[in-house]
Amino acid sequence: MRHHDEHGRDVFFRWHDGGDEEIPGTWKQIAYERHGVIEPLDEQGWEPRVTFTGDTCVVTLADGRIPIKGTYKLDPTRDPKTVDWTDTIGDDDGKTLLAIYSLEADRRVFCAAYPGQARPTEFRTRPGQVLRVSQREKPTTDNKDRRWTASRVA
Repeated sequence: MRHHDEHGRDVFFRWHDGGDEEIPGTWKQIAYERHGVIEPLDEQGWEPRVTFTGDTCVVTLADGRIPIKGTYKLDPTRDPKTVDWTDTIGDDDGKTLLAIYSLEADRRVFCAAYPGQARPTEFRTRPGQVLRVSQREKPTTDNKDRRWTASRVA
């Protein structure tokens, strides 16, 4: 969430459980585009969910399979915001995908290039890129140890 303080400076509210995180929790994919094709047929029915904890992420499909695990590093100071994903399993193990993201309330848009390609500059795909739109799922666990905190961006 983006707000401004009394001096007009940006203040980002982050959901904290001890780390400096902006997108923790589980996100359900609600839209997908690859190589300029919206909702490609070969991925229909997968219903992926991405769970972010600390600096790690796990993608789980509707059937319980885990095709992607990895780490990520956000840079919310860039425009558009950037994220570097490093896979830790599968065909892309050890490879970093350069991406951009947008986060507004409980909606996240993520556009990534395949390994070895340049970072996307806009939220639409070209050959070798994917775009995913996700909705934050409401927590089902007790969040009493978490709190909203604010931090200023210089």
